[in-house]
Amino acid sequence: MDKEQSLRLIEKLSNANGVSGFEDEVTGLFSAAVRPFGKVVADHMRNVYVKRKENSGNSLVVQLDAHSDEVGFMIQAIKPNGMLRFVTVGGWVRANIPAHKVRVRNREGVYIPAIIASTPPHFMTAEERNRLPQVADMVIDVGATSAEEAVRDFKIDVGAPVVPDVTFEFLKDKDLMLGKAFDNRIGTAVMTEVLRELDGTALNVDVVASLSAQEEVGERGAQVAVKKISPDVSIVFEGAPAADTVMPDYMIQTGLKRGPMLRDFDKSIIVNPRFQQFCLDIAKENGIRTQRSVRTGGGNDGAVINLYQGAPTVVISVPVRYAHTPYCYVAYEDFVSAVNLTVEILKSLDTVVIGSF
Repeated sequence: MDKEQSLRLIEKLSNANGVSGFEDEVTGLFSAAVRPFGKVVADHMRNVYVKRKENSGNSLVVQLDAHSDEVGFMIQAIKPNGMLRFVTVGGWVRANIPAHKVRVRNREGVYIPAIIASTPPHFMTAEERNRLPQVADMVIDVGATSAEEAVRDFKIDVGAPVVPDVTFEFLKDKDLMLGKAFDNRIGTAVMTEVLRELDGTALNVDVVASLSAQEEVGERGAQVAVKKISPDVSIVFEGAPAADTVMPDYMIQTGLKRGPMLRDFDKSIIVNPRFQQFCLDIAKENGIRTQRSVRTGGGNDGAVINLYQGAPTVVISVPVRYAHTPYCYVAYEDFVSAVNLTVEILKSLDTVVIGSF
Protein backbone atom coordinates (compact mmCIF):
# COMPACT_ATOMS: atom_id res chain seq x y z
CA MET A 1 0.00 0.00 0.00
CA ASP A 2 1.29 3.45 -0.94
CA LYS A 3 1.23 5.37 2.36
CA GLU A 4 1.50 8.83 0.84
CA GLN A 5 -1.32 8.06 -1.56
CA SER A 6 -3.60 6.73 1.16
CA LEU A 7 -2.85 9.68 3.46
CA ARG A 8 -3.72 12.13 0.67
CA LEU A 9 -7.03 10.35 0.18
CA ILE A 10 -7.84 10.33 3.90
CA GLU A 11 -6.94 14.02 4.15
CA LYS A 12 -9.28 14.94 1.30
CA LEU A 13 -12.10 12.82 2.72
CA SER A 14 -11.71 14.19 6.24
CA ASN A 15 -11.63 17.81 5.09
CA ALA A 16 -14.63 17.38 2.79
CA ASN A 17 -18.00 18.86 3.77
CA GLY A 18 -20.61 16.12 4.00
CA VAL A 19 -23.31 16.33 6.63
CA SER A 20 -26.17 13.85 6.09
CA GLY A 21 -28.07 14.65 2.90
CA PHE A 22 -25.28 16.87 1.56
CA GLU A 23 -22.57 14.29 0.83
CA ASP A 24 -21.74 15.45 -2.71
CA GLU A 25 -18.12 16.44 -2.00
CA VAL A 26 -17.44 13.07 -0.42
CA THR A 27 -19.12 11.05 -3.14
CA GLY A 28 -17.21 13.02 -5.76
CA LEU A 29 -13.86 12.22 -4.13
CA PHE A 30 -14.76 8.56 -3.70
CA SER A 31 -16.06 8.18 -7.26
CA ALA A 32 -12.90 9.66 -8.73
CA ALA A 33 -10.70 7.42 -6.59
CA VAL A 34 -12.45 4.13 -7.45
CA ARG A 35 -13.34 4.74 -11.10
CA PRO A 36 -10.24 2.84 -12.33
CA PHE A 37 -11.39 -0.29 -10.49
CA GLY A 38 -14.88 -0.81 -11.88
CA LYS A 39 -18.19 0.59 -13.05
CA VAL A 40 -19.32 3.52 -10.87
CA VAL A 41 -22.93 4.68 -10.70
CA ALA A 42 -24.94 6.80 -8.26
CA ASP A 43 -28.60 7.08 -7.30
CA HIS A 44 -30.73 10.00 -6.13
CA MET A 45 -30.04 9.19 -2.47
CA ARG A 46 -26.40 10.03 -3.29
CA ASN A 47 -25.43 6.39 -2.77
CA VAL A 48 -22.46 5.41 -4.95
CA TYR A 49 -22.04 1.85 -6.26
CA VAL A 50 -18.88 0.23 -7.62
CA LYS A 51 -18.96 -3.09 -9.49
CA ARG A 52 -15.45 -4.49 -9.87
CA LYS A 53 -14.42 -4.92 -13.48
CA GLU A 54 -13.28 -8.47 -12.64
CA ASN A 55 -16.80 -9.55 -11.58
CA SER A 56 -18.08 -12.55 -13.54
CA GLY A 57 -21.77 -11.94 -12.98
CA ASN A 58 -22.16 -15.62 -12.08
CA SER A 59 -20.71 -15.70 -8.57
CA LEU A 60 -22.11 -14.99 -5.13
CA VAL A 61 -22.12 -11.26 -4.34
CA VAL A 62 -20.22 -9.65 -1.48
CA GLN A 63 -21.41 -6.15 -0.59
CA LEU A 64 -18.78 -3.84 0.84
CA ASP A 65 -20.32 -0.82 2.53
CA ALA A 66 -19.23 2.39 4.20
CA HIS A 67 -21.21 5.57 4.80
CA SER A 68 -20.27 8.96 3.43
CA ASP A 69 -22.00 11.34 5.82
CA GLU A 70 -20.80 13.00 9.00
CA VAL A 71 -22.61 14.46 11.98
CA GLY A 72 -23.22 18.19 11.77
CA PHE A 73 -25.97 20.77 11.97
CA MET A 74 -28.68 22.49 9.92
CA ILE A 75 -29.93 26.06 10.08
CA GLN A 76 -33.47 26.16 11.44
CA ALA A 77 -34.18 29.90 11.63
CA ILE A 78 -32.54 33.31 11.40
CA LYS A 79 -33.01 35.60 14.41
CA PRO A 80 -33.57 39.37 14.03
CA ASN A 81 -30.01 40.08 15.22
CA GLY A 82 -28.52 37.87 12.47
CA MET A 83 -27.76 34.89 14.68
CA LEU A 84 -28.64 31.48 13.23
CA ARG A 85 -30.68 29.00 15.22
CA PHE A 86 -29.80 25.38 14.34
CA VAL A 87 -30.62 21.73 14.97
CA THR A 88 -28.24 18.79 15.25
CA VAL A 89 -27.91 16.28 12.41
CA GLY A 90 -26.81 12.97 13.89
CA GLY A 91 -25.74 12.20 17.43
CA TRP A 92 -24.16 15.02 19.45
CA VAL A 93 -23.55 15.60 23.14
CA ARG A 94 -24.37 19.24 23.65
CA ALA A 95 -21.32 19.79 25.86
CA ASN A 96 -19.17 19.35 22.73
CA ILE A 97 -20.98 21.94 20.63
CA PRO A 98 -20.42 25.53 21.91
CA ALA A 99 -17.45 27.75 21.04
CA HIS A 100 -16.31 25.77 18.01
CA LYS A 101 -15.63 27.04 14.51
CA VAL A 102 -17.92 25.68 11.79
CA ARG A 103 -18.63 26.12 8.08
CA VAL A 104 -22.11 27.10 6.86
CA ARG A 105 -23.09 26.49 3.24
CA ASN A 106 -24.78 29.51 1.67
CA ARG A 107 -27.21 29.47 -1.22
CA GLU A 108 -24.36 29.72 -3.74
CA GLY A 109 -22.85 26.50 -2.38
CA VAL A 110 -19.94 28.25 -0.68
CA TYR A 111 -19.03 27.12 2.83
CA ILE A 112 -18.35 30.23 4.90
CA PRO A 113 -16.67 30.32 8.35
CA ALA A 114 -18.77 30.83 11.46
CA ILE A 115 -18.73 30.24 15.20
CA ILE A 116 -21.13 28.39 17.44
CA ALA A 117 -21.59 31.28 19.83
CA SER A 118 -21.04 31.06 23.54
CA THR A 119 -22.02 33.79 25.97
CA PRO A 120 -18.95 35.52 27.46
CA PRO A 121 -18.67 34.91 31.21
CA HIS A 122 -18.98 38.67 31.77
CA PHE A 123 -22.67 38.43 30.86
CA MET A 124 -23.47 35.27 32.80
CA THR A 125 -24.93 34.91 36.25
CA ALA A 126 -23.17 32.57 38.67
CA GLU A 127 -25.88 29.98 38.01
CA GLU A 128 -25.52 30.28 34.23
CA ARG A 129 -21.77 29.69 34.40
CA ASN A 130 -22.42 26.24 35.83
CA ARG A 131 -25.30 25.30 33.57
CA LEU A 132 -24.95 23.64 30.16
CA PRO A 133 -27.18 25.42 27.61
CA GLN A 134 -29.69 23.51 25.53
CA VAL A 135 -29.07 23.29 21.78
CA ALA A 136 -32.17 25.44 21.27
CA ASP A 137 -30.43 28.19 23.23
CA MET A 138 -27.26 28.11 21.11
CA VAL A 139 -26.74 30.05 17.89
CA ILE A 140 -24.30 30.16 15.00
CA ASP A 141 -22.69 33.53 14.27
CA VAL A 142 -21.47 34.25 10.71
CA GLY A 143 -20.70 37.87 11.59
CA ALA A 144 -24.03 39.35 10.51
CA THR A 145 -25.67 42.15 12.50
CA SER A 146 -29.24 41.58 11.32
CA ALA A 147 -31.42 38.94 9.69
CA GLU A 148 -31.50 41.02 6.53
CA GLU A 149 -27.71 41.06 6.33
CA ALA A 150 -27.48 37.31 6.97
CA VAL A 151 -29.89 36.62 4.11
CA ARG A 152 -28.81 39.37 1.69
CA ASP A 153 -25.05 39.59 2.13
CA PHE A 154 -24.08 36.23 3.61
CA LYS A 155 -26.73 34.45 1.50
CA ILE A 156 -27.78 32.16 4.33
CA ASP A 157 -31.07 30.27 3.99
CA VAL A 158 -33.07 28.08 6.32
CA GLY A 159 -32.00 24.47 5.66
CA ALA A 160 -28.33 25.32 5.17
CA PRO A 161 -26.00 22.46 6.23
CA VAL A 162 -23.22 23.12 8.74
CA VAL A 163 -20.04 21.12 9.42
CA PRO A 164 -17.16 21.52 11.90
CA ASP A 165 -14.33 23.63 10.50
CA VAL A 166 -11.33 21.36 11.12
CA THR A 167 -8.28 20.74 8.93
CA PHE A 168 -6.68 17.29 8.74
CA GLU A 169 -3.18 16.79 10.13
CA PHE A 170 -0.86 13.78 10.00
CA LEU A 171 1.31 13.60 13.11
CA LYS A 172 4.22 11.77 11.49
CA ASP A 173 6.26 11.13 14.63
CA LYS A 174 3.24 9.48 16.29
CA ASP A 175 1.81 7.90 13.10
CA LEU A 176 -1.55 9.41 14.06
CA MET A 177 -4.14 11.23 11.99
CA LEU A 178 -6.02 14.16 13.52
CA GLY A 179 -9.13 15.56 11.88
CA LYS A 180 -12.90 15.55 11.68
CA ALA A 181 -15.44 13.08 10.32
CA PHE A 182 -13.39 9.89 10.71
CA ASP A 183 -16.82 8.40 11.37
CA ASN A 184 -16.96 7.41 8.63
CA ARG A 185 -14.42 8.86 6.22
CA ILE A 186 -11.86 6.39 7.56
CA GLY A 187 -14.21 3.53 6.63
CA THR A 188 -14.68 5.13 3.22
CA ALA A 189 -10.90 5.19 2.79
CA VAL A 190 -10.60 1.53 3.87
CA MET A 191 -13.14 0.51 1.23
CA THR A 192 -11.34 2.54 -1.42
CA GLU A 193 -7.96 0.98 -0.60
CA VAL A 194 -9.44 -2.53 -0.57
CA LEU A 195 -10.68 -1.99 -4.13
CA ARG A 196 -7.28 -0.60 -5.09
CA GLU A 197 -5.36 -3.50 -3.54
CA LEU A 198 -7.56 -6.07 -5.31
CA ASP A 199 -7.49 -4.34 -8.69
CA GLY A 200 -6.66 -6.93 -11.33
CA THR A 201 -7.05 -9.84 -8.88
CA ALA A 202 -9.48 -12.62 -9.75
CA LEU A 203 -11.73 -13.68 -6.87
CA ASN A 204 -14.21 -16.49 -6.38
CA VAL A 205 -16.91 -13.95 -5.52
CA ASP A 206 -18.28 -10.82 -7.16
CA VAL A 207 -17.75 -7.63 -5.18
CA VAL A 208 -20.04 -4.61 -5.22
CA ALA A 209 -19.14 -1.65 -3.01
CA SER A 210 -21.70 0.85 -1.79
CA LEU A 211 -20.90 4.24 -0.30
CA SER A 212 -24.17 4.83 1.49
CA ALA A 213 -25.68 8.19 2.41
CA GLN A 214 -27.45 9.36 5.56
CA GLU A 215 -26.27 6.66 7.97
CA GLU A 216 -26.07 9.14 10.85
CA VAL A 217 -29.80 9.82 10.68
CA GLY A 218 -31.00 6.21 10.54
CA GLU A 219 -29.11 4.14 7.95
CA ARG A 220 -31.37 5.55 5.23
CA GLY A 221 -29.04 5.17 2.26
CA ALA A 222 -28.21 1.58 3.16
CA GLN A 223 -31.90 0.68 3.04
CA VAL A 224 -31.89 1.65 -0.63
CA ALA A 225 -28.46 0.19 -1.44
CA VAL A 226 -29.08 -3.30 -0.08
CA LYS A 227 -32.20 -3.70 -2.21
CA LYS A 228 -30.28 -2.74 -5.35
CA ILE A 229 -27.28 -4.98 -4.64
CA SER A 230 -29.09 -7.99 -3.08
CA PRO A 231 -25.89 -9.41 -1.57
CA ASP A 232 -25.20 -12.94 -0.39
CA VAL A 233 -22.78 -11.71 2.28
CA SER A 234 -21.58 -8.29 3.42
CA ILE A 235 -18.64 -6.52 5.06
CA VAL A 236 -19.34 -3.10 6.56
CA PHE A 237 -16.60 -0.59 7.36
CA GLU A 238 -16.97 1.87 10.21
CA GLY A 239 -15.08 4.39 12.28
CA ALA A 240 -16.02 3.20 15.76
CA PRO A 241 -15.66 5.27 18.94
CA ALA A 242 -12.50 4.27 20.80
CA ALA A 243 -12.87 3.27 24.44
CA ASP A 244 -9.26 3.45 25.56
CA THR A 245 -9.53 6.90 27.18
CA VAL A 246 -12.78 6.29 29.05
CA MET A 247 -12.93 2.62 30.08
CA PRO A 248 -10.96 0.54 32.61
CA ASP A 249 -8.35 -1.70 31.02
CA TYR A 250 -10.46 -4.86 31.13
CA MET A 251 -13.30 -3.09 29.25
CA ILE A 252 -11.21 -1.56 26.46
CA GLN A 253 -12.53 -3.21 23.30
CA THR A 254 -11.72 -0.47 20.79
CA GLY A 255 -8.31 1.02 21.50
CA LEU A 256 -5.89 2.87 19.24
CA LYS A 257 -3.01 0.85 17.75
CA ARG A 258 -4.65 -2.45 18.69
CA GLY A 259 -6.04 -3.31 15.26
CA PRO A 260 -9.52 -3.07 13.75
CA MET A 261 -12.51 -3.88 15.93
CA LEU A 262 -14.96 -6.59 14.90
CA ARG A 263 -18.13 -6.13 16.90
CA ASP A 264 -20.18 -9.09 18.03
CA PHE A 265 -23.20 -7.13 19.22
CA ASP A 266 -24.67 -3.67 19.44
CA LYS A 267 -28.25 -2.44 19.82
CA SER A 268 -28.85 -2.85 16.07
CA ILE A 269 -27.15 -6.13 15.10
CA ILE A 270 -25.90 -9.50 16.24
CA VAL A 271 -23.30 -10.31 13.61
CA ASN A 272 -23.25 -13.75 12.03
CA PRO A 273 -21.07 -15.72 14.48
CA ARG A 274 -19.76 -18.15 11.86
CA PHE A 275 -18.69 -15.35 9.50
CA GLN A 276 -17.24 -13.49 12.48
CA GLN A 277 -15.12 -16.47 13.50
CA PHE A 278 -14.00 -17.00 9.91
CA CYS A 279 -12.72 -13.39 9.80
CA LEU A 280 -10.98 -13.73 13.17
CA ASP A 281 -9.28 -16.93 12.00
CA ILE A 282 -8.10 -15.18 8.83
CA ALA A 283 -6.67 -12.37 10.96
CA LYS A 284 -4.81 -14.84 13.20
CA GLU A 285 -3.40 -16.75 10.22
CA ASN A 286 -2.03 -13.51 8.76
CA GLY A 287 -0.73 -12.01 11.99
CA ILE A 288 -3.24 -9.13 11.95
CA ARG A 289 -4.21 -7.78 15.36
CA THR A 290 -7.95 -7.44 15.97
CA GLN A 291 -10.31 -6.45 18.76
CA ARG A 292 -13.83 -7.65 19.55
CA SER A 293 -16.58 -5.67 21.17
CA VAL A 294 -19.98 -6.19 22.73
CA ARG A 295 -21.74 -2.85 23.01
CA THR A 296 -24.91 -1.67 24.69
CA GLY A 297 -25.46 1.16 22.19
CA GLY A 298 -24.45 2.06 18.67
CA GLY A 299 -25.71 1.09 15.24
CA ASN A 300 -24.46 0.78 11.67
CA ASP A 301 -25.38 -0.05 8.08
CA GLY A 302 -24.65 -3.72 8.72
CA ALA A 303 -27.87 -3.98 10.69
CA VAL A 304 -29.87 -2.87 7.67
CA ILE A 305 -28.10 -5.25 5.28
CA ASN A 306 -28.47 -8.14 7.69
CA LEU A 307 -32.12 -7.41 8.46
CA TYR A 308 -33.45 -6.54 4.99
CA GLN A 309 -31.44 -9.11 3.05
CA GLY A 310 -30.56 -11.74 5.62
CA ALA A 311 -26.98 -11.70 4.34
CA PRO A 312 -24.31 -12.87 6.82
CA THR A 313 -22.64 -9.64 7.88
CA VAL A 314 -19.54 -8.54 9.77
CA VAL A 315 -18.53 -5.03 10.76
CA ILE A 316 -14.85 -4.08 10.57
CA SER A 317 -14.21 -0.81 12.39
CA VAL A 318 -11.17 1.44 12.68
CA PRO A 319 -10.95 2.89 16.23
CA VAL A 320 -11.67 6.64 16.38
CA ARG A 321 -10.95 8.61 19.51
CA TYR A 322 -13.63 11.25 20.20
CA ALA A 323 -16.02 10.23 17.42
CA HIS A 324 -18.98 12.60 16.98
CA THR A 325 -16.91 15.56 18.11
CA PRO A 326 -15.06 18.07 15.91
CA TYR A 327 -11.60 16.58 16.60
CA CYS A 328 -10.69 12.90 16.29
CA TYR A 329 -7.57 10.70 16.33
CA VAL A 330 -7.00 7.60 14.19
CA ALA A 331 -3.87 5.43 14.12
CA TYR A 332 -2.59 4.82 10.61
CA GLU A 333 -1.59 1.26 11.49
CA ASP A 334 -5.20 0.40 12.41
CA PHE A 335 -6.31 1.67 8.99
CA VAL A 336 -3.70 -0.51 7.27
CA SER A 337 -4.70 -3.57 9.30
CA ALA A 338 -8.36 -3.10 8.35
CA VAL A 339 -7.45 -2.98 4.66
CA ASN A 340 -5.15 -6.00 4.85
CA LEU A 341 -7.67 -8.07 6.79
CA THR A 342 -10.46 -7.35 4.32
CA VAL A 343 -8.26 -8.20 1.33
CA GLU A 344 -7.41 -11.58 2.86
CA ILE A 345 -11.06 -12.27 3.71
CA LEU A 346 -12.20 -11.57 0.16
CA LYS A 347 -9.47 -13.76 -1.28
CA SER A 348 -10.67 -16.62 0.94
CA LEU A 349 -14.40 -16.45 0.21
CA ASP A 350 -16.13 -18.82 -2.19
CA THR A 351 -19.50 -20.55 -2.55
CA VAL A 352 -18.65 -23.36 -0.13
CA VAL A 353 -17.28 -21.03 2.55
CA ILE A 354 -20.25 -18.67 2.33
CA GLY A 355 -22.61 -21.63 2.46
CA SER A 356 -21.08 -22.61 5.81
CA PHE A 357 -22.12 -19.32 7.41
